[in-house]
Amino acid sequence: MRIPLPLRGFGFALALVLLCACRIESAAPSGGAAVSQAATPSGEVWVYTSMYRHVLDALEPLLKERLPGVQVHWYQAGSEKVASRLEAERAAGAVRADVLMTSDPFLYERLARDGAFLRYASVNALRIPRTLMDLDARYAAVRLSTMVLVHRVGAGVAPKSFAALVDGSWQGKAAIGDPLTSGTAFTWAVFMHARRGDAYFAGLRQKGAVVAGGNAAVLQKVESGEVDVGVLLLENALAAKAKGSPIEIVWPEDGAVVIPGPVGLFATTRNAVAAKALVDVLLSPEGQRIIVEKGDMHAVDPRLGGPRGEPGVEGLLGRAQAWSPKVLEQGLLRGGDIKEAFSRAFAR
Repeated sequence: MRIPLPLRGFGFALALVLLCACRIESAAPSGGAAVSQAATPSGEVWVYTSMYRHVLDALEPLLKERLPGVQVHWYQAGSEKVASRLEAERAAGAVRADVLMTSDPFLYERLARDGAFLRYASVNALRIPRTLMDLDARYAAVRLSTMVLVHRVGAGVAPKSFAALVDGSWQGKAAIGDPLTSGTAFTWAVFMHARRGDAYFAGLRQKGAVVAGGNAAVLQKVESGEVDVGVLLLENALAAKAKGSPIEIVWPEDGAVVIPGPVGLFATTRNAVAAKALVDVLLSPEGQRIIVEKGDMHAVDPRLGGPRGEPGVEGLLGRAQAWSPKVLEQGLLRGGDIKEAFSRAFAR
């Protein structure tokens, strides 16, 4: 049985680790050291990604050092735009991408079930918490984004949870992203819907929550004083605070929402050797450190601390709501229904 995303419980976790170890070993002959010894990476690799442009720029010197014979091409856009381009190419039977690296876990699971990915277990993936890996080695998280609360300093008492946004204290004073256009806002909405159903969206609307679009728009509304609190990516909040933004970060008592940003190799890749070598670099300690230091995101390597003094990945997962089969299936199979419920609530 394959469980692609985390479930809590010590006994289950132990069984999961043992199971995953067996699956990873069975995947090793299809990639890893055996491939790198057989051929030197060279040629072109296309990566479709939602990674921030400045993080890609910071990765370039490392990639040139480790893969001098490989020319890496980036198609960089938001996760939704990347998915749209990819779907169009798949429909035409001409996928240009060799590697996919976005922040939409549901897309990866759907593509994996469609047989779109090449199985590959990088040697650098062995330290990744098993809850962040597909047990069939079709994809693995390379970075972690996290939805938290932000509160404008001086604007009264901060909310303690996502649930608090639907009580009477935040009438017209909260901003959220739009799950119809923002991939991270959609993942957050899936988690909230799994816990509280349609009533949560209706409660947000009743309390006058502002739907701001993307994360940048949510941040702007909090900073400007239009609202007092927002649901925002931790990486955006940390970067803003470093620039002097008058906000504080609140870790919600009902659990932050961690959004894995996986990497996967397409089975149609024309350059599997170079694509696998690229994944190795991204998951190396040096690649992971760049993601933390330049992207303000969490690495999946537990040896590294979190961004700007935050705890590392293990501490992060302890603060987060657990992924579960219910959450995965809701986002994968009922995503349209969840978006419709949200639209219906805010159209009133």
